[in-house]
Amino acid sequence: MNSETRRNGVPGIPMLILLLAILAAFIWLAAHDIRALPLTVVAVIDALCLRGLFTVSPNQGRVLQLFGAYRGTARVPGLRWSNPFFTRKAISLRVRNFETARLKVNDKRGNPIEIAAVVVWKVIDTAEAAFQVDDYENYVSVQSEAALRNLATAYPYDAHTEGEVAISSHTAEVSARLATEIQDRLQKAGVQVVETRVSHLAYAPEIAAVMLRRQQAAAVVAARRTIVEGAVGMVESALEMLAAQKVVDLDEERKATMVSNLLVVLCSEQNTQPVVNTGSLYR
Repeated sequence: MNSETRRNGVPGIPMLILLLAILAAFIWLAAHDIRALPLTVVAVIDALCLRGLFTVSPNQGRVLQLFGAYRGTARVPGLRWSNPFFTRKAISLRVRNFETARLKVNDKRGNPIEIAAVVVWKVIDTAEAAFQVDDYENYVSVQSEAALRNLATAYPYDAHTEGEVAISSHTAEVSARLATEIQDRLQKAGVQVVETRVSHLAYAPEIAAVMLRRQQAAAVVAARRTIVEGAVGMVESALEMLAAQKVVDLDEERKATMVSNLLVVLCSEQNTQPVVNTGSLYR
């Protein structure tokens, strides 16, 4: 297994000046009809050495190979010089974004959903990226989608019980697990996952309408539960205040009637019409 080793070569500016000076001297000697076999050999070697010059951009690595053998990676930006027989493959070290396609998968409960994610990644080992996989960029995309499919089957779309982890309600936890899964798959390619986020989440079109009605029904039930709890509290408070201030003394039957009327007034979805009792409360 190849791991990255640093081989930045020598500074290129001094080498460029030296090689150009040698080449200029040979041209001057040739112009004055001073020719000799050693001078010609030096000129050929000098021209060959010019091939050893190469540039490294910021956040870029140059993988150096000699006849197929890995010799190191140059990361120091600027003009550099190395063995002219080295081949130099540029690999970007910048942070990059990749967004998966919208995948149609079944969640933990078997419901078809659509999901997509954004993966932020960068190369940290140029040797592994160059030699361990055929195409590291394609490897990132394929493995990211595979990890996302696997993640979607491990969680339900939404939580039905308290404390249950769901994709729609626990985005931070789900994203952290997705990042871990993708990192495990990309480790051999010399790639580091910086961040992952679920960018799209929805039920599949064939069940979207049914699931929307279920969510609306759940929301209505939750709202009615809140209304009833509030109404019971208000009725309890009213009875306690009437008893404390001795406004009226009610028996159990009249209390039940009063509670029923108050609950109807407080919980009704429409405005209630009051009936004024002008006679005795016990007739």
